[in-house]
This record gives sequence, C-alpha cells and structure tokens, in this order.
Amino acid sequence: MIAEPDGPEDRLRRFATIWSRAVFPVTSTSLTRPEFEQRLVPLARRLSEALRARTFEPDEGRAVGAALVAEHCTDPEALSRSLDCVDAYLVLYCAGEGRPEDQRARAARLQHAMAAGYAAALRDRTLAEQEAISAAALAAQGAVARALHATEARFRAVFEGAAIGIGIADLEGTILQVNGALLRMFGGGSERTLRGHNVENWSHPEDAPHVWRLYQELVRGEREHYHVEKAFNRPDGTVLWTNLTVSLLRDADGEPRYQLALMEDTTERRLLNLRLRYEATHDALTGLPNRTLFFERLEKALAAGEGQRFGLCYLDLDGFKAINDSLGHAAGDRLLVEVADRLQACATAPGEMVARLGGDEFVALITGPDTQKAVDELAERVIGALATPVRIEGRELLVRGSIGIVEGPAGERGAAEVLRSADITMYRAKSAGGNRYEIADAEADARAITRHSLTMALPMALDRGEFFIEYQPLVHLGDGSVRGAEALVRWLHPQHGVLGPDRFIPLAEDTGLIVPLGRWVLEQSVRQAREWRERERRGDYSGPLRVNVNLSPCQLTHPGLVQETVDILERAGVEPGALCLEVTESALIGADDEVLRPLRRLAEMGVDIALDDFGTGYSNLANLRRLPVSVLKLDRSFTRGMQHFPADPVDQKIVEGIVSLAHSLDLAVTVEGVETGHQAEQLRVMGCDTAQGWYYARPGPPDRLHDLALVDAS
Repeated sequence: MIAEPDGPEDRLRRFATIWSRAVFPVTSTSLTRPEFEQRLVPLARRLSEALRARTFEPDEGRAVGAALVAEHCTDPEALSRSLDCVDAYLVLYCAGEGRPEDQRARAARLQHAMAAGYAAALRDRTLAEQEAISAAALAAQGAVARALHATEARFRAVFEGAAIGIGIADLEGTILQVNGALLRMFGGGSERTLRGHNVENWSHPEDAPHVWRLYQELVRGEREHYHVEKAFNRPDGTVLWTNLTVSLLRDADGEPRYQLALMEDTTERRLLNLRLRYEATHDALTGLPNRTLFFERLEKALAAGEGQRFGLCYLDLDGFKAINDSLGHAAGDRLLVEVADRLQACATAPGEMVARLGGDEFVALITGPDTQKAVDELAERVIGALATPVRIEGRELLVRGSIGIVEGPAGERGAAEVLRSADITMYRAKSAGGNRYEIADAEADARAITRHSLTMALPMALDRGEFFIEYQPLVHLGDGSVRGAEALVRWLHPQHGVLGPDRFIPLAEDTGLIVPLGRWVLEQSVRQAREWRERERRGDYSGPLRVNVNLSPCQLTHPGLVQETVDILERAGVEPGALCLEVTESALIGADDEVLRPLRRLAEMGVDIALDDFGTGYSNLANLRRLPVSVLKLDRSFTRGMQHFPADPVDQKIVEGIVSLAHSLDLAVTVEGVETGHQAEQLRVMGCDTAQGWYYARPGPPDRLHDLALVDAS
C-alpha cells in the first residue's frame, strides 16, 4: 500500500516520481533517472495548476507536450506512457476542489492538449532535421572537387545517422540508396530488399489525387521539392504513414539528376490522433456519434448538391427524469445504452446515422434523393423499437419517446435552423401526449419562436412600463346600472402591438413573473377603485363601484398573497369590499385547506371571492359549500345558445338550475360573454345578478366605464 503524502508539494513530487519511472526507460538522454525526475517536476506543477485552475487553459497541456520533446522523449512510447500516467495519477495526486468527474474530464482534455503539443513539437524538430539534411545534400553536390571526400564523409554521417528515413532515386524512379532508418520503417532487412524498386510501385489507395501529379512535376524539373502525407504498404501487410518530403538534386550544370526523399514515420501519431478524434466525436456512454460529429454530418448533408434531400428525427424520451430520480443515474445510464442500441438497429441503411446530443435526446439523420417517405418510416421504426419494455434491476420499464421530424431539400437552411425546428416540433409531439411523431410546420415554428421571444421580453417589459389595464363594466341586470368592472391587463409590445392576456399570461406563469405582474395589476386596479369611490362621493357616479382582479393559480399559492393584498388596500385607503378576486374553477378543483386558507382569510376581511369560468372544471356542485366564494361567474359556453330567439332550451334549463343553486347558497351570479339584448333579457328573467360582455361595452379605459353601447355584438 502506498502511503499518502503529507502536503500538496509532496503529492506533486510523488506524481513526478511515478512519471519519471514510467518514461525514463524509453528516453534518449544522458541524464540519470533522478536528474530526469527533477526535469519533470516543473512540468508536473504546470499540469497540476492547469487541473486546478478556475478556467481551463489547453496551452498549458500543449506546452508540457512540447517540453517532453525538448527533453529527448521522442520515442512514441514516451508519449503513450506519459498520457497513461496523467490519466491514472494526475487527479489522484493533484486534484483540487470540485467534483471528481469534472476533474477527470479536465485531465482528459489536458491529455489531448499534451498530445497535440507533443505532435507539433516533434513535427517541428523533424522538419528542422529534414532541412539540415537537405542543406547537407545540396552542399555536398555543390562543393568543389578538392573538398569532395570531406563533403561525402559528412553526408554519409548524416545519411546513416539520421533518425528519419532517407532514400535516393534517379529520375526514372529507380531506388539507388536508402539509409537504415528507412529500412526499419519498412520492417528491417538489408538495403538490397529496397534497392532497384521503382517508387511508382509504392502507390496506395489512400494517396491524395495531387501526390503523383507533384511527383511528375518534380522529375520533369518543373518543381524543386514537395511535401505530402503519404501511406505505404509494408511487406507484412501493415500500413506505414509518413510525412514525405521529396527534393530534386541537380548537377553542376543545373540539370536534374536525382531525387532525394525524406520520410518521417507518423504511424503512431496518426493512430493517436484517430483515437483522440474518436473520443472527441463519440458519446462515452453509448458509443454513438455525439453532437460535434452529428453537426459535421448535418452540415455536409445540407451542403449537398442539387437534387439531394435530408430527413431529421429529433427524439426525446418521455418520463426519463422520473426514472433517474426513482431508480438512480446508474439505472438511467443503462436505459440510455439500451435505447441507443435499439436506435442503431433502426438506422442501418446507407445514408442513415444516429447520434446522442446529450441527456435523453437523440437524433437520427437520413440523406439521399428521396427522404420524404423514408424519414416517416424511420420515425415509425424508432417508436416501434421503443415499444418493448426494458428490463433493468428486475423491473420492466416502459420507454416512450416524442419525435420531431424535419425534412426538405439540401441547401435551403442552416444546421442550427434545422435543429431548432426539429426541437420545436418534438415539443409539439410531447405536448400532444408523447409516444408519437410530428412533422415540422413553418407556421408552428414561427408561433413557437414568437412565444420564446415574448418569454424573453417579459421581465424587462414590466420594468419599462409596457403593460396597461383596460376595464370592462359589470352591469346589474335589474336596473342596468354599472356596479363595477373587471380589470384586464394588456401588453403594448414594441413590435407586436397590443397583446391580450391569452398571449402572455401563460408565459408569465411558466416563468414565475406572474407574481410581480399580478401584484402590479392589483396595485393599479385598487388605485382605480379609490378614484371611482372619490368620484362617487363627488356625485359623478351613483352607487359604489367594485373592481374585479383575476388571480392566477401561481399567485394563489404565493405565501405573501394575503399580506400583500392587505398592504395594497391600506396604502390606497380602499375598503376590502371594493375588491373582488376572481379565481378559476379549475384552480380550486380538489383544493385542500392549505390552498383555500389564504382565500378564507381574505373573505373574512371583506374581500369578495368570485369563482371564474364556472361550469368548465367539472367540479362537484356540493363543493361550493366549502369554498370561500360569494360570486359565481358563469362561463359563456352555457349562454351562447341564448343569444337569439328562440333560445336553446337545454342551455336555459342549465342556467336556471345553476342560478337556483347559487342563490340557495347565498351566492351572486355574474354571466360572462353577453353579446345581445335578447340574451341579457333572458338572463335577467332567470334571476342572474350581473353581466358583462360586448353588448354592454368592450374593455376600455377607466374614464369610459359608464359609456354603455347596448348594441348586439354577436
């Protein structure tokens, strides 16, 4: 067992010791291992500081990778062992504050940065060697005769001792001479195994189109050198990847004579880059392509030529959070892996791919000339694949998903726009009950985007004073006098004009802004009630006027409702009887005493409570006895059939029954949506107390409260 070091510096040096023991055997250095360890201590400290830094700096990792090359750790095994040490011990010995998974994620990113820095430094070092060798070769052929032997000796020393492969061939491509490093790259053997071969036989399927064009230009004397990345087949069947530089050698008269090839073995580096690329573009949990790779494929599909189309399925699992919360994240992860496997089985045809965007969100992409029908079939296969329950920890879990589909021709939209449309459509499918797919609709997208922009603008709208209140009269059916008004908030939006409450109240409820907005409406309405009372005392109005203010279910559960209402009434100097709070029937269905308590307290103070939209919530009529209400506001759906003669007899019976029941419980009845004189007369005969609607007046400013139209508006 390893004893735990005492302090941060001890832990840092312990990490450096482990690192040096792993890497020293594969380094080309004259230092002893303890001396080499001292060289690694500053590098370990830079990694430790980068791990614990507030913001991640990849340059630190790249600098450490470059420093390894400077310390002669040029063997590919040295990088591999260094990355293994960082992966296994950096977090263990050098972790700071924060969650372990975040520390490990940062350590992984440091590994990537180290590998990049190492590769860049090694490439620069190799290029420097190549330049030195090329310079030596050119100097050798241009030297004067009296220094020929010395020059050849120097060239031979460079040729044989170089760490990179060197080969010389004539202009026909016949290999004349190779050094030991190049032989080792091709698997060893003697120089005779390569001498005499023609370089044109070394073509490879992955050669870029321009490789052999550059070669022909060089041997014709049209080019002095070129640099490419090229693959070669080794005798054992493996592939050798190289950075290849080919230079043209001319004689004393300037005529092309030979070609000089310099090869750097990049096979290990390429494999490392491929591994890092895979990790950067694939989801660690499911193995599926991640968001990065998906966007690359989507952008490529959208940039395809004329006649090409695409189809996108955006999937979100229904109820996944409940599984995570009840069974734990480990069970949730196993469920995601199973879902990923099923999705992959649904998209196996050419041009189809599945990716995980994050959480429980997946996407399936299909491309080709005809995707309109194929994308629908793909969505149906996905829903069918999810229908079979998943067995986890002895339980069978039913998995359902909501899918948004976007399909169309390539070249018309960007990737972000397509994904946004798919996301909006997916939520439309989820709102419709889930376990289904919906197809994107431009008008629905526009509505969702507008809804989002309104949501974002709501907080500042209240601060900028963009809301105002209109009042609709409440008329007594007995004598036709105005007894009060309902306060109806409006939003004067800078771009969309005047918006009714149905456009923004649900958004305010979703964001929590309904509480401050409702408080503002209550304050303004109570102040208006005070002004009406003052004008009544001056004789401008006859009879006291009451103001009705709508109360959202969110406000009903707000702990400060009662005290805020009391404070507003007291500041305005208005009696509680001048205020009526309207609560929808649906908000009080099944409400317990905890929810009803603030309403009871307000009712005891003298504030009237109206049950709004009565008849739409399917509540038990017997429940009216336990609710602290004094007014029933009958929903307009019950009186629409009474607008014209003859009235609907069914509607008449329903209204008569409700009015009789309400009066037996000592409740007043207000009818909404009165639009004709015939309708108003019928309701008066039935005994309804007050009414409001366009027959009397549309909502308007408070100074026009008594301007009744009395004109049919049906």
